[in-house]
Amino acid sequence: MDLSTLRHSCSHVMAQAVKELWPEVKLGIGPSIEDGFYYDFDTSAALSAGKKEPFTDADLAVIEKKMQEIIKNNEPFIKEELSKEAAAILFKKLNEDYKVELIDEIPGEVVSIYKTGANFTDLCRGPHVESTGKIRAFKLLSLAGAYWHGIETNPMLQRIYGTCFESKKELDEYLKDLEQRKLRDHRKIGPQLELFDIYQEEAGPGLVFYHPKGALLRTLIEDYEKKEHLNRGYQIVLTPHIMQAELWKKSGHYDYYKENMYTFKIEDREFVLKPMNCPGHILIYKSKGRSYKELPIRLFELGTVYRHEKAGVMHGLLRVRGFTQDDAHIFCLPSQLKSEIKGVVNFVFETMKVFGFSSAAIALSTRPEKYIGSDEDWQQATRGLGESLKDLGLSYEVNAGEGAFYGPKIDIKLKDALKRTWQCATVQCDFALPKRFGITYVDAEGKEQQPIMLHRVVLGSLERFIACLVEHYAGAMPLWLSPTQVSVIPINDNLLGYASKVKQALDDAGIRVQIDSRSETLQKRIRQAELSKVPYILVVGEREAAGNTVAVRKRQSGDQGSTSINDFIDRIKSQIENRE
Repeated sequence: MDLSTLRHSCSHVMAQAVKELWPEVKLGIGPSIEDGFYYDFDTSAALSAGKKEPFTDADLAVIEKKMQEIIKNNEPFIKEELSKEAAAILFKKLNEDYKVELIDEIPGEVVSIYKTGANFTDLCRGPHVESTGKIRAFKLLSLAGAYWHGIETNPMLQRIYGTCFESKKELDEYLKDLEQRKLRDHRKIGPQLELFDIYQEEAGPGLVFYHPKGALLRTLIEDYEKKEHLNRGYQIVLTPHIMQAELWKKSGHYDYYKENMYTFKIEDREFVLKPMNCPGHILIYKSKGRSYKELPIRLFELGTVYRHEKAGVMHGLLRVRGFTQDDAHIFCLPSQLKSEIKGVVNFVFETMKVFGFSSAAIALSTRPEKYIGSDEDWQQATRGLGESLKDLGLSYEVNAGEGAFYGPKIDIKLKDALKRTWQCATVQCDFALPKRFGITYVDAEGKEQQPIMLHRVVLGSLERFIACLVEHYAGAMPLWLSPTQVSVIPINDNLLGYASKVKQALDDAGIRVQIDSRSETLQKRIRQAELSKVPYILVVGEREAAGNTVAVRKRQSGDQGSTSINDFIDRIKSQIENRE
């Protein structure tokens, strides 16, 4: 049985249940999605008709019960085809305004409807399972708001999310996994560990504030990136946050991306808060004449960009309005194209391994409906990306029409501890922007030629990557990435002097350490260090002070016994250097 068909059928049953319980509710859409399904409802008419409040968590149980009745009745899904005119008349009679609007948007002259039970009719292209009795294992999960068609000026609907599987065992496994996801949610763990927060009411949505520990974590990631890029022949650059709109018109972003850009005027000239770093890097490349002997030129920037994301799509650090990319642009000869692509892909996989992600999914995204550049250039770029992956022995899927407007791309998704995939790294091959900006190099014969431009990120958005890290490790960062690596806890105030000596020795060795000398019990302070995910706790009492030792506790492993300060430092430094 096709799982998406099963889930779409379950969505249909949910809509039927809602209509039987609250006939005044109006139907939106109800597709299957990667992990289940959803359906959008307009409850405003139902509230006017006597419903006391919009859907609540308590209503989900009521809807589930009604769905079980419909499933038990084993009602067949009956398909009918109608002319668009007849369908519009039918849904107007049913007072389903959103369905009437959808009918106008469907191409062709005929639409399909599905009926179940005595009175339920839905506009739907299908397919569905034979009957409601085929649905055996489902669960309604949550409620959310959703603008009709995702447009903020449209009515706000209520969305009910659910999931469905062929067997109860699969459903139970998924629900167990879902609980793990909730426990690992970076939106919860980040503020708890004092890493970051988003002050939506005071500062605005989608804007991240890094607290000291989070800023340190980010700095560790940035330092690693800078060192690795320099080792691989990249040159670090910095570009302004605002640039004239003319630059973005020349790049094509103004025409293709304006709805996501922040624009404003200064002295009657229009400026843009940069959504990308590429035009700035092109200007640096153009700052002087270039010879073929200089290529490839690899320009790298930890560039902060701003994009006007809609309110409904923002999600913690995964989708924000201001974020920093580990962005680089490679200007190369045609003969260097494949080697540069392979170099980036290898860089990505080596970096994922360092941060503890061992596997990934790869996709090659091809020309979208709206694009710039010639068909010939697109074919050459797509071929270069695909052949590079084949040379590396990497399998990939093709995402037709999902490329950037200026070129095809390779997307590399990492997998976390719960086997979820996250989009981070990308390599985009671009012939169009070099042509638009007229960038050139002089070849061996003294003639001007156009270089090929690769856009690429390794981690992608640092905000998104930090969210991935937090959820992958459930906040318990590897030792080398932990903002606080060691917490020293003196048994009482009389041991504060010795605790300070231990801290100084660790400080001198470059280990990030804090002392917890609060007026709390020893057990409470140990517990707090454990909740803060500190990798090592050193407890010091009279015996440790007399023997110049420390009692070691390791995160998740507990008591490790006593050891000398120097032996502990040697052990932990080795673990940090090897990034264990």
